[in-house]
Amino acid sequence: MFTQEVIRHQQQDYPDSMREQEERVAGIIIGTHKPCLILTEHPPLYTVGTSGREGDILSREIDGESIAVFASGRGGEVTYHGPGQLVMYVLADLRNDPDLHQHVHRLEEMVILTLADFGIEGVRSQRGIGVWVKGNKIAAVGVRCRKWITFHGIALNINPNLRHFSGIVPCGMRDAPVTSIHAEGVMVSRDEVEVRLLPHAAALFPGPGG
Repeated sequence: MFTQEVIRHQQQDYPDSMREQEERVAGIIIGTHKPCLILTEHPPLYTVGTSGREGDILSREIDGESIAVFASGRGGEVTYHGPGQLVMYVLADLRNDPDLHQHVHRLEEMVILTLADFGIEGVRSQRGIGVWVKGNKIAAVGVRCRKWITFHGIALNINPNLRHFSGIVPCGMRDAPVTSIHAEGVMVSRDEVEVRLLPHAAALFPGPGG
């Protein structure tokens, strides 16, 4: 699937990213676009999912830096995006395999396998969707689905400003500390993470009929 098209942005404003996904999902539905993987980063912002609450945003300013807030339309609660975090939007066609739970499982597995390549043990947790390392969340998952075409995806912390997470109740859990690849002692770049990620994405998300 992702050998066909991988779209990469160094950084992208969140509204522009949402427009890009909406346009591509519409194209996949009518057959003018193929499923794809979008790799990007965003300026600092908090996104509110369909289960999120305004009260989960504790502060819109951290260390003198203003952080924007957007309603995302994805499933889940409140999460943070910012520089140093690799956001992976997976636009997948599930019309031949309409199982959203399995899709989320694959998203988590993509991150778990990528982390393992760097010697980090990522796991699932009964506490919630996403990937965790030693009880700390390293990747958030949020998915939206339209006519069995998925969008949104995973945000993997490589080296973001972890203090920015203090402005929210991440994923609705007040006692859910976060971590990053760098915080786990592995000093890799985004490029190095992408090189490991893409083969796992290709294996886990075959194209229609694959």
